[in-house]
Amino acid sequence: MLTPEKQLEIIKRGAVEIISEEELLDKLSRSFQDNKPLVIKAGFDPTAPDIHLGHTVLLEKMRQFQDLGHHVYFLIGDFTGMIGDPTGKSETRKPLTREEVLRNAETYKEQVFKVLDPDKTKVVFNSEWLGTMDNMDLVRLGAMQTVARMLEREDFKKRFRNHQDISILEFYYPLFQAYDLLQ
Repeated sequence: MLTPEKQLEIIKRGAVEIISEEELLDKLSRSFQDNKPLVIKAGFDPTAPDIHLGHTVLLEKMRQFQDLGHHVYFLIGDFTGMIGDPTGKSETRKPLTREEVLRNAETYKEQVFKVLDPDKTKVVFNSEWLGTMDNMDLVRLGAMQTVARMLEREDFKKRFRNHQDISILEFYYPLFQAYDLLQ
């Protein structure tokens, strides 16, 4: 395994900004000392059949982490994909069916393996943990955030100011995303 400094040098290539570079170097250093690879996760909601071209930048970075010996998880948001990401939207999105999401997820797997090494990639679906939540799990998750904090998000703030609908489900979306990272 390369030194943490050399790994950081490789990861920084082509990156505009790393938040926070010091924290990443610290994690790389601990990984190096403990001889324990980092776990890199990135989630994609299959709300359309094709991954956006802009995602290739992230996929290339994930491939760099793979090449450096770290573990990569390609997280397919089949559960959150049925809700739809409210980021940047001016109205509530139409929910997708499970069948539509799963059909799109199959094309995502084909596309990402043009960049990621399939032998070094663990594909996971967030329905594995989000789909098993019961009512009390949802209540506990909802209690972890306030409406005031959610309204700090620019997209929600703008819709609220313009008296446009924001569904409770849309507030749950970022909570589900955060929960994904813990899994």
